[in-house]
Amino acid sequence: MSQTLTWGILGAGNIAGIFAKGVASSKTGKLLAVGSRTQEAADRFGDKWDVPRRYSSYNDLLADKDVQAVYISTPHPMHAEWAIKAAEAGKHILCEKPIALNQSEAMAIVEAAQRNDVFLMEAYMYRCHPQIAKLAELIRDKAIGDVRVIQASFAFNAGYNLNSRLLKDTLGGGGILDVGGYCTSVARLIAGAAIGKPFADPTKVTATGHIGEESHVDEYTVASLAFPSGIVAQLLTGVRVNAENEIRVYGSEGFLTIPPPWNPRAGHTTKIIVKRNDGEVTEHSFETEDLYGLEADAVAEHLAERQSPTMSWEDTLGNMRTLDQWRAAIGLTYPAEQPQGPDQHLPVHKRPLKARPQNIMKYGRIEGVEKPISRLVMGVDNQVNWPHSSIMFDDFIEQGGNCFDSAYIYGGGMCEKILGQWIKNRGLREQVVILDKGAHTPHCNPQALSSQFLQSLDRLQTDYVDIYMMHRDNTDIPVGEFITVLNEHKNAGRMRVFGASNWSIERLQEANDWAAAHGMSGFSAMSNNFSLARMVDPVWAGCIAASDPRSRAWLEKTQMPIMPWSSQARGFFTGRAHPDDHSDAELVRCWYSEDNFKRLERVQQMAKERGVLPINIALAYVLNQPFPTFPLIGPRQLSETRTSLPALTVELTPEEVRWLNLED
Repeated sequence: MSQTLTWGILGAGNIAGIFAKGVASSKTGKLLAVGSRTQEAADRFGDKWDVPRRYSSYNDLLADKDVQAVYISTPHPMHAEWAIKAAEAGKHILCEKPIALNQSEAMAIVEAAQRNDVFLMEAYMYRCHPQIAKLAELIRDKAIGDVRVIQASFAFNAGYNLNSRLLKDTLGGGGILDVGGYCTSVARLIAGAAIGKPFADPTKVTATGHIGEESHVDEYTVASLAFPSGIVAQLLTGVRVNAENEIRVYGSEGFLTIPPPWNPRAGHTTKIIVKRNDGEVTEHSFETEDLYGLEADAVAEHLAERQSPTMSWEDTLGNMRTLDQWRAAIGLTYPAEQPQGPDQHLPVHKRPLKARPQNIMKYGRIEGVEKPISRLVMGVDNQVNWPHSSIMFDDFIEQGGNCFDSAYIYGGGMCEKILGQWIKNRGLREQVVILDKGAHTPHCNPQALSSQFLQSLDRLQTDYVDIYMMHRDNTDIPVGEFITVLNEHKNAGRMRVFGASNWSIERLQEANDWAAAHGMSGFSAMSNNFSLARMVDPVWAGCIAASDPRSRAWLEKTQMPIMPWSSQARGFFTGRAHPDDHSDAELVRCWYSEDNFKRLERVQQMAKERGVLPINIALAYVLNQPFPTFPLIGPRQLSETRTSLPALTVELTPEEVRWLNLED
């Protein structure tokens, strides 16, 4: 642990001053610099808190090589931008709560900290108080028996100043983000301690609340959380109503209370009061030090681990996810979360979007598509809101990716709409490759194909797609009818090439033979399942795999590019699969077999030898085939994108490919 940690404060508002006072009382911190948006504000803050270095911009503060750590105290919507820039500047980060507007932005911050190897913690200062450690201990030790109900409240009446940050939707105002996160985080902490874990995430979040007609933010609201252990929680927060502001936990053998728990002042005594059903009453008292000083010391203490158990990265992400669910339950979104919101032409870090230098992406070609195509393709099948989608897509571009796969049916059309809006906002149409699909069963016929395709173009806000795939086949219709209508769209410039998803090798060859005989274009690519694990049972009806020896021989002979889905066997190689674990019924049905577990053993052996994850070996198997492959990946989190990429660096010999597939 560093004996001293040199701090800079980014922002010069009220909370920044409170932290400056806390650093002065800390055991490890030294306040060196402040950055504000004007020199006047920086000087005023510096004079008040005796800060030697005063900067008129946040960038200038981040450029100070003597500043080791920064405390980010800007308004909520600016947290993500400046936390990411601080990480890129090599600064350790304590970011005022909430760490971001939503869980997606929080993901981007965590990834930046991981990528740049810096400390990161969300500043819920109450977590640093010894009474919270004692609270978790009492719950773990069953001081009140089995926990059943949690109540937590944090609300205050801030008046009705619509210019206040608390009541401005453009500043992320309202109770949920400002103080509701305290209630949420302590409920998750208690629910976790009750089952011997650092925290637990709720399985259900419901809420009611009042959104102001003029403020457009949550002025007061109550949420109910249900946890998998059977624990339920009731949370109250607001900025236009006063509450008792306390924590109550009810168990099978009693209850405990922490009156006001959130911001105990230095020099004051706080208490946890335990009342058991047998009449026994116990008080646990704590002398309070400056909470913000304790917070600064927590950073220094855990600097080497890059995160603190006080508020770990996973805890922060889970807390933000719950706050997202709370806001969704009352119908609250912020302007910055809308595709047409301010600055939506830029990523969250507010810089033009481009691939990072030294990225490891590789590229290939498909005849007829003039652009190089990233060897990994981002699946656009699960992103149905703007914050999550834009964060995931931006990161993929920065990782060097440029190919996106979607379909008419994904998200009821929402996935195509969001992808199209993102491409428009970022101005990337000629830099990205769109792979889109349509004519899924039961609407698999030439008429439906044309109707759906034109709707897809409208949703995508483009006049062409680079690659169009039929999503399914209909063997009742002659191949010539499909080839004819696809050629009409291709000749009209609405698609550069077309292909087939989940078509048999025989039907695809028949179609291409028919096209050649009639002077038309045939299928240029296919998109069946292809993975190291054999698909034992189709994931969905009508799914076709091309992993068998005959299909692989045909692909090698024809050099037909394949853009396979479930290229990593839907998590089979991530550690989720084990012969004795049948908790995931679909994983068991589709992928469990004796030969697949033998493949898994070989993957794990090679991964250990190569120093990579098993999923990297499984994906490398697909990438190292003797025919063109462009595997589709379907990450839900940025960490899943990051951990997939090293597969691009794994080179396998033909002998190793055969060995992995039990062909030795």
